[in-house]
Amino acid sequence: MAKKKQGGKARIQTRTQPKYLGVKVANGEKVASGSVLVRQRGTKFKAGDNVKVGRDHSLYAVATGAVKFSKDQGRVVISIT
Repeated sequence: MAKKKQGGKARIQTRTQPKYLGVKVANGEKVASGSVLVRQRGTKFKAGDNVKVGRDHSLYAVATGAVKFSKDQGRVVISIT
């Protein structure tokens, strides 16, 4: 009689979908209003001028313009100029 339960099936059924997180635009790139700049968990990137934070902490543009990355107290700030 076996002393351990058989394993191996559970690993196949627990595959999750990728979340596609990260920076979606480059420095100096032109974006339209409403376009997503960063998808993130928590606020690793900070919102600057003309950038808002969504419900899931993603950053999106409020105005049309060029993306600008800068640092403020060790955090990356993304703004639209």
